[in-house]
Order: sequence, then structure tokens, then C-alpha cells
Amino acid sequence: MTDHTSRAAEARKGSPFLSTREAAFYLGLSFRTLEKMRLTGNGPRFRKHGRFVRYHIADLDAWSEGRRHSSTSDEGERG
Repeated sequence: MTDHTSRAAEARKGSPFLSTREAAFYLGLSFRTLEKMRLTGNGPRFRKHGRFVRYHIADLDAWSEGRRHSSTSDEGERG
């Protein structure tokens, strides 16, 4: 298993919904970074389940895909 695959499998544990800590682990970010991104609105989409914040894996993957670059001067992949 690749590092990415094992990280995804560990984060999922059978549910498509991840807590902030699990989502941060899945993306390879710190918990605090993901919290700050949620506050500023530049992070992945999230959902509120009662008082709990949850991230759907498909939303995390879509957000990550949208941040793909082919060089440091790119503003993002055009497709």
C-alpha cells in the first residue's frame, strides 16, 4: 500500500464522514491548519451534523484536486 492509500484507509475506518482531525490526517495537514481554513473559507467544504463538523471524503478529494498545479507559477490546472 502506498502512503496515500494507507493514510486514506486509516482515516476512513468504514465511514465517508471524517472529523476535523481525521480530515486533516487524510489531507496531510495539521488539525489547526484545517480549522483556520474553515474559518477563512478557503478550505474544503464541510458539513454540520448537529454541533459536529464533518468532512465528506469526496469533498476533500474534490478540494485537493482543485489545488493541483504543474509548476509553482501556475494558478491551478485548467481543464
